[in-house]
Amino acid sequence: DLFNHKITISIFYTHETNMMKLAILSTTIAVTAAFAPISSHSASKSSLCSTPEEDTSDIPADIPQPVPAVRPINGWVPDETAKCYGLPGAVAPTGYFDPLGFAQAGITLNEIKRNREAEVMHGRVAMLATVGYFVAEQVPSPFGITGPANDQLQQMPAVAFVMLSSTIAAVEIRRAQIGWVEPDLGDWTKTLWKLRDNYYPGDVGFDPLGLKPTDAAGFASMQTRELQNGRLAMIGWAGMCAQELVNHRTIMETIDFYNKIYSGVNPYENCGADGIIC
Repeated sequence: DLFNHKITISIFYTHETNMMKLAILSTTIAVTAAFAPISSHSASKSSLCSTPEEDTSDIPADIPQPVPAVRPINGWVPDETAKCYGLPGAVAPTGYFDPLGFAQAGITLNEIKRNREAEVMHGRVAMLATVGYFVAEQVPSPFGITGPANDQLQQMPAVAFVMLSSTIAAVEIRRAQIGWVEPDLGDWTKTLWKLRDNYYPGDVGFDPLGLKPTDAAGFASMQTRELQNGRLAMIGWAGMCAQELVNHRTIMETIDFYNKIYSGVNPYENCGADGIIC
C-alpha cells in the first residue's frame, strides 16, 4: 500500500508539473506573438480595404501628365508664349505696340483680359462720343441745349440728367454681372478685379444686328477693326474736347474759322455783328 501510494503521488506530481510547464509555455508564446511584426500580406490587405485612393507612388515622375483642355472663347485660346496671350488687335505698320508695358511678360491673364476690357469699352464710348459731338452740336435739342458739346451736359434738365445717369448705371451693373466674378465679402482680395474664366473681354452679348462672326478668324478680324476704330476715336475725341476747351467753339465753327484763315479771309471781321462772338 505504501508503495502504491508513492506511485500515485509521483504520477500526480508529474502531471501537475507538466501542466504548469505547458501553461507557462503557452503564456510565453502569446506574449511574444503580441509584439511580433505584422506580415506584409496582412498589411497590404488592410491597406487596400481601408482607403479607396490609388497608389501613385509607382508612376515615374518624368512622365508628363495630361494637360486639361482649354475651351476656346470666340475661337481664342490663351497662349502664354504669345504676345498679349494671343488676343487680336495688332496690325501693320506698328504690329505689336506696347511701349508702356501693359502686356509685358509676367502680367497675369486676368490683368491682360481686364486691360483689354477697358480698351474695348473706352473705344466704344469714344466712338459714340465722336459721333455725338457732331450730332449734338448740329441737331436742335428738345431741351434748348446749344453751344459746344463740352458745355451741353450742364444745360440738361434735372429729370433728363437723372434718366441718363440711371441708364448708364444700369448698363454698367449688367456688364459687371456678365463679366466679373461675384465679390467674396469674406476675403475680397480673391475676387477684386477678377473676370470670369469663360468671359471674352467686351463680349457682353449685345448684338442686335447680328454682326458677330461665328468663326474664329472672322471674329478676330472684326475685333481688330473694332479696336482700331476705337483707338482712333479715343484720340479724335480727346482732340475735339481739348479744342473746345481752348476756343469754346463747336467743331464746325472751328473748321469754318480755319477755313477762312487758309482762304485769306479775316475770321474776326464779323466779330460782334449779329451776336457773333470771336
